[in-house]
Order: sequence, then C-alpha cells, then structure tokens
Amino acid sequence: MDIARTTLPRTGLRQRWNRMADFLQHLLGDTFLCLVARWGIAATFFLSGRTKVEGLLTITPSTYELFRTEYMLPLVPPQIAAHLATYAEHLFPLLLVLGLFTRLSALALLGMTTVIEVFVYPDAWPTHLVWAGLLLWLIGRGAGSWSLDRALGIR
Repeated sequence: MDIARTTLPRTGLRQRWNRMADFLQHLLGDTFLCLVARWGIAATFFLSGRTKVEGLLTITPSTYELFRTEYMLPLVPPQIAAHLATYAEHLFPLLLVLGLFTRLSALALLGMTTVIEVFVYPDAWPTHLVWAGLLLWLIGRGAGSWSLDRALGIR
C-alpha cells in the first residue's frame, strides 16, 4: 500500500511533464526546426565568406595569403582553394536560406567542415561538431515545409 502512495505523485508529475513535452514538440515542429537550422548554419558560413571578399565577390589579397599560410591544404593549390572555399561559403548558404537543394548544400558544407576540422583547425572540434549537428539534421530531414524544395517537389 505504501508503494502505491509513493508512485501516484510520480505518475501525476510524469503525466504533466509528458503533456508539456507533447506541447513543445507540437509547437517546435520539424518545419520550424529545419528553418532555424538552415538559417543558423547559413549565417555562419555566409559571414565567414564575406570576410574573404570585397564588393560582391572580389577575393581579397589577404584571403589568398591566408590560404597560402594558415589554411594550407594537401593536394589543392592555395589559389584554387581560396576560390572554392569563398564561392562555396556564398553559394551553399544562399541555397540553404532559400531551402533549395538543401540536402546537397548541407552535404557540401559538411564536407567543408570536415576539411577544416582535419586539415586546418583540429582543436576546434566542439565548434565543428555543432556545425555538423545542424548539417546532419538537414541532410537527414531536408529543408522542411517552408522551402523551395517543398514547393518544387524536391526531396
């Protein structure tokens, strides 16, 4: 009998907690979470890309120097790497904001994140793990309902 009395309050608390969890899950559905993930990770990469250019897309001399000295990659010459990274940091975030070719864009940025982690800043793994988490969500779930992917029927 004592056991039943001690479990009843827990059951009531559990039911209230579960109702709150159901409410939050409904309030913060996949559509909203995908939108926040798309815009959040897009902002991170786009703002990084903007530091590498002047005007619209003119790569700065300091960007080329950065790829020659600090961002050195094996197998890719610094001139080419500077162009690839800078344009990728502009194109793929724009596509993510629009929700167009979301899985491809997220996959490309995940590849870039992996290269940065392995070859450039291996000690920055906590930051890169946050980026990877958002990008993996988008690769797995897609853009969500509020996207051009959905409007165009692109999975």
